Amino acid sequence: MSMRNWSTARHVGGRPRQCDATAVRVTPNGTRAYALLDGVGTSREVARWTAGAAHRVAALAARHQDAEAGLRAAYDHYTGRPYPADPFQDLPYAAAVVAVTAPGRPLTVAWCGDARAYLWAGGTCRQLTADHNRRRVYPPYGRANHLTSALGSNETDAEVRATHGHAAVESVTRHLDRFGRLLLASDGAYDPVEDHSSIPLVDYLPGDLEDVAETFVEAAVELSGEYADNASVLIADLHRGAHY
Repeated sequence: MSMRNWSTARHVGGRPRQCDATAVRVTPNGTRAYALLDGVGTSREVARWTAGAAHRVAALAARHQDAEAGLRAAYDHYTGRPYPADPFQDLPYAAAVVAVTAPGRPLTVAWCGDARAYLWAGGTCRQLTADHNRRRVYPPYGRANHLTSALGSNETDAEVRATHGHAAVESVTRHLDRFGRLLLASDGAYDPVEDHSSIPLVDYLPGDLEDVAETFVEAAVELSGEYADNASVLIADLHRGAHY
């Protein structure tokens, strides 16, 4: 029987509804895909779409046994959507990050937008992703909340690269030679902890998975005050050579 090695927590913050979503897909051969999406906006349509898109990303990443292949398949699916009949109605979109572990393969992580992945291993915590936003593309004046890539965008990979200098979907690979704890986080979770907490981000990670996830999002919302964004995390324990 497969044991659960992950935990998630979401907090609505000061928003009218929760538009972040997480999903985990486990296949019979032991592949696991972990996805976190941060929907842009606060409408019911955005909330519904983001929840469905999170499950699609996790399912495709698990099927491909690779984070980039799965996220690119999802990105291409949504790029092909027709525009709505009402020109003033925006298509929903979201920042997305997905990580995949598969037997005999390294950890793969892929993203579009500013949702992040961190890996805590060997006493250090490293950010694996590089935000797709204007602060990255136009430092130091670009705004962090202006995304340069997102799931649901109708821009092709070539168009994103030509305009912003990075691919629509980027990825990294990590070989695990020891225990590692993976953290996926929306900007509403990591921004307050990174920028406003006197406690280093790595100090939030030790402990029971469920307690860590709940404590992280509660701290993020408290640090943000009345204007807190949705805050969401997905935390997973990864072991070298383990078949979950």
